[in-house]
Amino acid sequence: MAKRAARRAKLHAVDSARIHNVVFDHTPANDRDQSYIKKIRPRSDNQRVLMEAIEGKPLTVALGPAGTGKTYLAIAAAVEALENGTVSRIVLSRPAVEAGENLGFLPGDMREKLDPYLRPLWDALNDRMGPKRLAQHLEDGTIEIAPVAFMRGRTLNNAFVLIDEAQNCTYGQLKMLLTRLGWHSTMVMTGDPDQTDLLPELSGLAAIGTRLEGLDDVAVVRLTQEDVVRHPLVGRMLSVL
Repeated sequence: MAKRAARRAKLHAVDSARIHNVVFDHTPANDRDQSYIKKIRPRSDNQRVLMEAIEGKPLTVALGPAGTGKTYLAIAAAVEALENGTVSRIVLSRPAVEAGENLGFLPGDMREKLDPYLRPLWDALNDRMGPKRLAQHLEDGTIEIAPVAFMRGRTLNNAFVLIDEAQNCTYGQLKMLLTRLGWHSTMVMTGDPDQTDLLPELSGLAAIGTRLEGLDDVAVVRLTQEDVVRHPLVGRMLSVL
């Protein structure tokens, strides 16, 4: 009996160790498909404001430099909403704009063509739900890839919609994307207006953020270099670059 109790206590300790409180914390690769709990807690005041905004507003615009957790926190909120039954699907949209390079024509179907552009989203989703569940949700359409060019005319009801890298969209594209929001849906738009791969005058994210800031039920959250959760050098570099 003593050995059995000791074994149960050990297993309980292992399970407790899986409750994480650090954004970007990873479990071992061979443990990714097991059932476990990952608690996301903010690492700065602005991240806390962002998490509360996503939970309480139908539309959140998250602006800030790379490494501040905008996309990861949005993905975490999307997965939580899906698992809680608040939404029935997740819709991911990201402009297929290359960062100063021309990759040419990519082989494969639409998902394969967009995979290089959506890799940051896949990494975050894989971290939140594991590869098997992610593959299943992609197969049955619970998680949908929706290129910006194919969003016109749609109404996204009962969905969590993430528009990532929005600084690479024009004002007209962002206006079109925002008006896709349907009933019982949440939309999060993320991007860094200072790091666009378009000509600066073509990016519409800064103007969209300014115009939406005063509306009820819309949260515009501005993160800064102080919210960077990557290597400490990243925040210091952003202060001088």
